[in-house]
Amino acid sequence: MNKKITIGLFIDTYFPMVDGVTMVVDNYARRLVNYANVIVFAPTMYKKSFDDSVLPYKVVRCKSMGVPFLDYSLPIPMLDRKFMKQLKEYKLDIVHIHSPATLGKLGIRYAKKLKVPVIATMHSQYKRDIKRAVKLEPIAKLLNHLLIKSTFDKCDECWAVNSEVAKIFYEEYKCKIKPKVMNNATEMMPVKSIEEAKKEIRKKYNIKEDEKIFLFVGRLNALKNIFLIVDSLNLVKEKAPKLKFKMLFVGTGQDEEELVKRIKQNNMANEIVLCGKITDRENLANHYAAADLFLFPSLYDASSIVQIEAASQKTPGLFVEGAATTATITNNINGYITKNDAEQYAEKIIEIFENEEELRKISENAFKDLYVNWDSKIKEVYGVYLNIIKRFGITN
Repeated sequence: MNKKITIGLFIDTYFPMVDGVTMVVDNYARRLVNYANVIVFAPTMYKKSFDDSVLPYKVVRCKSMGVPFLDYSLPIPMLDRKFMKQLKEYKLDIVHIHSPATLGKLGIRYAKKLKVPVIATMHSQYKRDIKRAVKLEPIAKLLNHLLIKSTFDKCDECWAVNSEVAKIFYEEYKCKIKPKVMNNATEMMPVKSIEEAKKEIRKKYNIKEDEKIFLFVGRLNALKNIFLIVDSLNLVKEKAPKLKFKMLFVGTGQDEEELVKRIKQNNMANEIVLCGKITDRENLANHYAAADLFLFPSLYDASSIVQIEAASQKTPGLFVEGAATTATITNNINGYITKNDAEQYAEKIIEIFENEEELRKISENAFKDLYVNWDSKIKEVYGVYLNIIKRFGITN
């Protein structure tokens, strides 16, 4: 190809709202601009502003409307004449959708009309989201089926964030073609000194030298199984009184008040700290580096960036059986897996700290096996884009 290709990334929610998918798209765009022209098509967030000029790539926003009881906004691109005009003016060589709803579907229509390839990344187990909204399994199953047929089956290629998610979409959701695996990564670099990070975090939260540090990072949402963590640690406190610890919850979310109640019910205010949201990446890296164990029992997540971030600081995670997040984890090798049960989760934590030499080996393996930097991942992604465009016979 004689000149730079133009890539369109489509997403249904974006800054100032921050979630895992937003961070993936931002990391894609920041690195792809080194190779190509990149435009992110995203909605404005209802009643929230963001200065897109601080970003090193182009963002084209469509109007959105607020959704009652949710932080998210509903994109309405078809009612935004200016946005639709801008979209038509860009001659995209490839479309990559990161949301299966409004803007994702618009990206597919654009690609089909201009006869350019369209890729979709499956970031979530969408049936779980739908079931949470409609409550009834038969309706959730039908709506999920319609989502698959109207979105993913219309794409030229689908990417899943790990092998377990690919399996779920192909075998359970009945996608037409088995998705390829394109794992996520992180831009987070290892801290210069783990010892200094530990010292800083211990001082910040008044953690004693003989106390182990456990960490959760993410939305404080029941879907993330956060109450299992509290219940399990209450059992650890009871069964292994010599195992002193501090549990740090980093994040905010709709179930924060319920989490506070659970902490009080278990009389664990001295052992658990709610740190709030941490946006400074160096500060967050220090939290990961200081932690002895990352607790992430979520059954909701498909592949969470936070588990890669933890691995970047040599902090292994404890996950639960049946979670898609375990796809890259080999139990007792580069992380830990146990049953989705407070008693079993507690027993595993106790067992882990009975063999600290083994824990050190698994910490090193987590870094070696699971830490992937976005720079190397995006080189791979860009190469795949070029091959797909070539397959379509598009020349610049």
